[in-house]
Amino acid sequence: MMISLRNLCSFFTILLATIILTTTSFTDAQSCNGILVSYSSSTGVQLPPNVTDPKKQPYRFESTLSVLNNGLDELKSWKVAVEFQHDEYLVSASNAVLADGTTLPAEVGNGTVFAGFPQTDLKTAVETAGDLTQMQAQVSLVGTVFGVAPPDVPLPKSIKLANDGFICQKTTGQGKNGTNVCCTRDPKFKANITTDEKFLPRQNGDLTIMYDVIRSYDSNYWAEVTIGNQNPLGRLDNWRLSWDWMNDEFIFTMKGAYPSVLDASGCIFGKQGTYYKDLDFANVLNCQRRPTIIDLPPTKFNDTDVGKIPSCCRNGTILPKSMDPSKSISRFQMQVYKMPPVLNRSELSPPQNWKISGSLNPDYKCGPLVRVSPTENPDPTGLPLNKTVMASWQVVCNITTAKGTSSKCCVSFSAYYNESVIPCKTCACGCPKNTARTCSTTAPAMWLPSDAVLVPFENRTAKAYAWAGIKHLPTPNPPPCGDNCGVSINWHLLSDYNKGWSARVTLFNWGETNFADWFTAVQMDKAAAGFEKMYSFNASAIEIGGVNNTIIMQGLEGLNYLVGETNGANPRTDPRVPGKQQSVISFTKKTTPGISVVRGGDGFPKKVFFNGEECSLPSVLPTSGASRKEFSFATLMLLPLLLVVFLL
Repeated sequence: MMISLRNLCSFFTILLATIILTTTSFTDAQSCNGILVSYSSSTGVQLPPNVTDPKKQPYRFESTLSVLNNGLDELKSWKVAVEFQHDEYLVSASNAVLADGTTLPAEVGNGTVFAGFPQTDLKTAVETAGDLTQMQAQVSLVGTVFGVAPPDVPLPKSIKLANDGFICQKTTGQGKNGTNVCCTRDPKFKANITTDEKFLPRQNGDLTIMYDVIRSYDSNYWAEVTIGNQNPLGRLDNWRLSWDWMNDEFIFTMKGAYPSVLDASGCIFGKQGTYYKDLDFANVLNCQRRPTIIDLPPTKFNDTDVGKIPSCCRNGTILPKSMDPSKSISRFQMQVYKMPPVLNRSELSPPQNWKISGSLNPDYKCGPLVRVSPTENPDPTGLPLNKTVMASWQVVCNITTAKGTSSKCCVSFSAYYNESVIPCKTCACGCPKNTARTCSTTAPAMWLPSDAVLVPFENRTAKAYAWAGIKHLPTPNPPPCGDNCGVSINWHLLSDYNKGWSARVTLFNWGETNFADWFTAVQMDKAAAGFEKMYSFNASAIEIGGVNNTIIMQGLEGLNYLVGETNGANPRTDPRVPGKQQSVISFTKKTTPGISVVRGGDGFPKKVFFNGEECSLPSVLPTSGASRKEFSFATLMLLPLLLVVFLL
């Protein structure tokens, strides 16, 4: 009995000593009955170059971020937000990745979120008998900080657990070198997972990526990657998908997609070539640590070597479900070779730091890779059964718009009651460099005659100044810069009568890229309920977020191809001609009583999207009636007659 008590005391002594050594404060570690997040930093070392401004002097910093599970429930896929505040530039981080998919080194001065890798889950002391290697994750950080000279220590403004369903207490300091916070479960949070479930539930987002291991061997495995579009207005064209291999893996072969670079030299002259001495690296597709994957053209769909994968080979186009559910998914398979020590068919290390992008599409920001329940697919034998893959991970990507980001398309407004066109905003899609001598980036865009929207911006100047002279409009000097948009859309209010009204929608493609399967969407708060039909486009009203105020439109079958800009009839004298498509849309007032199409501006959209990208809108609407500052030619002809009537 004495021996067992002595052994038990020794065990607890070792455990407590370990906690003291691996956490900021033993007292906090004992009192926190949840997740203890700690951050400790050492003094920095000055780095070259030597600068005169102390605030810009760089220093090396080393710190440790610790996450300890002192609760009763396992913490799955831990994430910690660190609010850096000294323009930190992070060079390396052990046992973690950046949750937004950014590859190190990276700027983190505005704060960042760390996600656990390879140890994503933290078990409890109860289920591990106090094994800190399973309860705790420690992240060693190395980077550059500016303006914090020794002996001062660059501590973050705050740290907290970023997992859903937790409440973090006030951050407490531990001397000058550390800080920590205790986070406990929010009793009001309703989780959709129970503690006895092995995997986290699948999440929803604008775009989801599944990484399914469908076959596994000791030295390699086959993975199937599925990209699914969940946003009713989002899309991707010519998608490019990239990630980081974490354990020197390489791609041997693929079906349904291809690396943008075919290069095996990294393997031949690297550790892969040393280990796989008998492997023919002439057949290896890619050995980059961060490969970029692109889709195949439709002509390769039935190719027995690289095709024959459902939902593959569409030139990288992924449409929203609201447009075509059958084209809202893209899929490919690849054979991945592993490297020691991960040489067991049950040891699988998926890639991290996922990024996806397209051309003239919204920007997507991807979260960390999360282990989820294995995907179930229909049994290939045709039996009414589902076949489960070996392992599945999910990446959720959401549309983001960075502050100061320019649009990629723009809208102009016009109406039957006003002869002028309100063009796209100045620099709506960004300003060119070195404009000081040629154009103004701040002057408002000059109103135009209707025919001017048919010619490129560089050919509009004379028309704009002539129109300003006729209509007595402002003539800025220098003239405003162009909108610099590849795609512009003109919304023309065509008519307004007792029982309804109509508009004409014209799309202009000023770039060289052709758009297949294009679509446009407009959001109209009051008018959408009165939508009747569109005459040259397919169009339908859709509900987004429980609100039915959006109309999505696309070209008719066989006519849904918006070509790029081409030369005029006489290239030496005629301006280039944009690709153009046009249709009329009609509305009824029966279902929208009280709508004010003209004076209330209800006849113009509040938001316009092209291929999922929100377009820049003019800041004013065409004026009408007494508020109009210009008169039409017909009005001028009527003035003498009105004067005679008045005198009589």
